[in-house]
Amino acid sequence: MAGRPGRRAVPYVFLAPAVVLFTLTVLVPIGYTVYLSLHRSQVSGLGLGRGARTEVFAGLSTYREALADPEFWRGALRVLGYGALLVPTMIGLALLFALLLDRPRVRLARFSRLSIFLPYAVPGVVASLLWGFLYLPSLTPLPVPDDLLGPGLLFAVANIGLWGGVGFNMVVILTALRAVPADVYESARLDGASEWQIAVWVKTPLVMPALVMTSIFTVIATLQVYTEPTTLRPLTNSLPSTWTPLMKIYSDAFERGDIYSAAAGSIVLAVVMLTCSLAFLRVIARRGFTGEQR
Repeated sequence: MAGRPGRRAVPYVFLAPAVVLFTLTVLVPIGYTVYLSLHRSQVSGLGLGRGARTEVFAGLSTYREALADPEFWRGALRVLGYGALLVPTMIGLALLFALLLDRPRVRLARFSRLSIFLPYAVPGVVASLLWGFLYLPSLTPLPVPDDLLGPGLLFAVANIGLWGGVGFNMVVILTALRAVPADVYESARLDGASEWQIAVWVKTPLVMPALVMTSIFTVIATLQVYTEPTTLRPLTNSLPSTWTPLMKIYSDAFERGDIYSAAAGSIVLAVVMLTCSLAFLRVIARRGFTGEQR
């Protein structure tokens, strides 16, 4: 009987390192960011030294300033256009490649899978530099009012994300297709369905959970787009340091030195990502994976 309490504590002992690591690397930074977002730096007197700046409680005023900043909304519009280009195209191509590779008797199937997946293994910075030098002769946006959507630059950044992300999503969808019993496809063929009809009416509904998961991951990655435009920025004078909300947060924190505004902007961005993900999941849950209204 005396050994039972010790045995009950064994799982907690094994979990303790992971819990401590998660707390130190995730929960503590989040808590500190929330703390910073509720404060601001106030300059007292006429001094310009460090002693003249004090940290004061600002409440929600930092959030109001972050939401009222026009650069934040310009970046949000660019990300919205970027996502409208990237998300449906990436998921559509990934599904198309997965369906093509899942056909019976596909020639060079392993080579094709590796070729499609290989760009995902290339680091984002390297891929952006590679495409940036290919774009270099014409890496300028078309003239539009206020330079909000610069179509040429927007397509250039979206193409880099598309090139690097299709392979990963294709592998996820193809894995889901391979998990479906072959009897399902044989039954459809015996009923007279063609390979095209099987792909559209049998395979696609069956991999809907994988499509939902890859769509959510792609939306989150779209809202966090940073590497591609930041890497392309030295190659063109048409890309400002606040091209996306995440770039603006970095600019506020490390170029302007205003970590309080940067903290508020990061919290706003995190809430937007959480809201979009939950809303997307809610819509999917209401309709069901088969697309039928419950």
